[in-house]
Amino acid sequence: MNADPLMLLPRIRVVPLIVIDDARNASPLAHALSTGGLPCAEIAFRTPAAGEALRRLTEADAGILAGAGTILTAQQAAEARNAGAQFIVSPGFNPRVVDYCQEHDIPIYPGVCTPTEIEAALEKGLTTLKFFPAEAMGGTGTLKAISGPYPAVRFIPTGGLKAASLPSYLALKNVVACGGSWMAPQAWIAAGEFDRIRGAVEATVSAVRKITEN
Repeated sequence: MNADPLMLLPRIRVVPLIVIDDARNASPLAHALSTGGLPCAEIAFRTPAAGEALRRLTEADAGILAGAGTILTAQQAAEARNAGAQFIVSPGFNPRVVDYCQEHDIPIYPGVCTPTEIEAALEKGLTTLKFFPAEAMGGTGTLKAISGPYPAVRFIPTGGLKAASLPSYLALKNVVACGGSWMAPQAWIAAGEFDRIRGAVEATVSAVRKITEN
């Protein structure tokens, strides 16, 4: 899928965060996510299999918007780009990672949780940012407070979110989408429980639809 993430994310509203140990599970995972109604995945670069899993995910022909998360260095960003990542997410604001992504025209959503970090991102021309760790840093209360001085900044809150968290986060105007691992936990992927993953994705999609329709 060659889609602009900022066109797709406000429509799907949820980004499945994926930690995968065996790259062979990437293709059936892509199918489970796509048929469940969330054609998107952020592969966390926390395991040796992450790069190959991302490559296989992008080659699975399931219409997946595939990104790379937990990117800590420019070298990892390059590996992710070479594996087919269509967007990059980092847990913090690393100028070298941001510079690499901007030089190579790949969307980057760095993690922030303070006004100082937000302003560092604004200096780089970035206005859509990851808010991490969301729950530990005050959740929706912090995002509401931040919206005052930074009305043009939008966030993808991640970190500690559950399905039950969605209504309060998605109700905020400065939230583009939420990231979470509850739909495809690492243990489910490792066990090959792809029907279970598809069911969890379908339930999340249904919940988002009800939230956005109200």
